[in-house]
Amino acid sequence: MADFFIQIVNSSFFLLLNYLMDDNGYKDFEIARFRAYQYVAVMLFAFPLGVFIRGRKIKPLFYFSTLIVPAISLVIIYAVSHRMDTLLHWSFALWGISYSCLQVPAMPFILQNAKKETHTEAIVLFFLTNSTTIALCGFLNFLLNRYMPQVFDEKLLMQCFALLGFGSFFFIYRIKTPENTGVKIQLSTFMQHYDWGLILKALTPTLIIAVGAGFTIPFVNLFFLNVHGMQPDAFSLLGATTFLIVAFTILLAPTIKRKLGYGVAVTLVQSLSVFALIMMTLTQYYNHWMYAVHIAGFFYLMRQPLMNLAAPVTSELGMYYVGKRNHELMSAFNSSIWSGSWFISSLFFGILRESGMSYAGIFFITAALYSFGVFMYHLLIQDYKKRKSEGLTEY
Repeated sequence: MADFFIQIVNSSFFLLLNYLMDDNGYKDFEIARFRAYQYVAVMLFAFPLGVFIRGRKIKPLFYFSTLIVPAISLVIIYAVSHRMDTLLHWSFALWGISYSCLQVPAMPFILQNAKKETHTEAIVLFFLTNSTTIALCGFLNFLLNRYMPQVFDEKLLMQCFALLGFGSFFFIYRIKTPENTGVKIQLSTFMQHYDWGLILKALTPTLIIAVGAGFTIPFVNLFFLNVHGMQPDAFSLLGATTFLIVAFTILLAPTIKRKLGYGVAVTLVQSLSVFALIMMTLTQYYNHWMYAVHIAGFFYLMRQPLMNLAAPVTSELGMYYVGKRNHELMSAFNSSIWSGSWFISSLFFGILRESGMSYAGIFFITAALYSFGVFMYHLLIQDYKKRKSEGLTEY
């Protein structure tokens, strides 16, 4: 529930912030550069945070995150509305750092404090918060914009969602279970306490897919706006419907993994997602056709649930592959990789758009990287099975 209220803020940013910045005169390549500050802050902060939290209490970081994320979100909205670019740079960076203080320790906290037999379900519930809050924010934005446009606009809605984010603090306070922590290590000798080879193998497919995702996910609403003319209320409805489906499909992840294995739950599901992305992208070439936007929306509805269904399974796979002693660092690297690659991708997205490359050309880069990443996950699954058969894993 604590993460649910933080994700309400994050989801409102995902759905509405680009539109708010567009309304205030920011170009798409400028938006990409501002958002990059958020990602680079996480990239630089997550690794030392992951090293620091091993063997230490995590809840104080949760308290910090649940107070600062909603507060700095209000500052970002104010800075965008008043074109205060310097404040916006620093606010995005602080937002990324404070958001990391919940997201980086969350997975080690779950694995250390949940029963082993419920790990998959616990991870799925954690991933479920993002899709359910996007659905909630999207439906509310659509309904309020459609039926009360004289009262609610993107700015007011984002401010309301930011205020709701403070509810996260209450639920962190309600966690009374004594924490189980790992073995504390000396920071001066931390290099000796981790299995770097395993970590590198587990992170490689994540890195490839994250770079590809950074070209597409933060800017898909701009694709629908600039290619198909889809307005914010319509995209909010599309996003809400999509992530409502995501929420239901994520709940299927434990069953699919247990009955059909990692090969189906990861490799096949992600391959179908790549196909849907390609079909969505192709609609740019016939966007003059009246049904093109509907076809694009249909394949977006397919792509998101499929890729998100695999997410908790790939996270569990990576954690199981590297073993208990590497959990905190693995979680930190995951956050660093996603934010770092989105930072790099956001910069390149801005450069490519400023140079005139079409959205289709950029999204095809994502599809190519996704395909390679799926193949690397296939190799990782085979290696995990081999290590498990030889008794080299703890799970």
